[in-house]
Amino acid sequence: MNPGDFCDSPWPQMNRSSHRPPVLRQWLGKLAVAAFLLGLGALALAGPYGMLEWGRQNSMLEKREAQIAALEKQRAELSNRVELLDRDNADPDLVTELLRRDLNVAHPDEYVIELKPQN
Repeated sequence: MNPGDFCDSPWPQMNRSSHRPPVLRQWLGKLAVAAFLLGLGALALAGPYGMLEWGRQNSMLEKREAQIAALEKQRAELSNRVELLDRDNADPDLVTELLRRDLNVAHPDEYVIELKPQN
């Protein structure tokens, strides 16, 4: 005897097949799960917080740290010049250098050599 023979349904075939999903439904479910996992993998690789973006952020961080170091060096140099130009105790060599440069003043027997700053 078949398990569907004792059922109340007039269609015994219907009761037997309703307990297991059709093959197409199983296949579509597996396909949907695979597509979801592939999407997650793509986001993990190339998404806004993925591995490629992480590498780009690390390289930008290194650039910014180099810029910060250069700016800190420049700030230290400027701070030193400000200290040398103190009103009460100015460095005479620096004052002379600035006056000659800004006012374009030189003695007749002096040579002026202009050095371009390195960038």
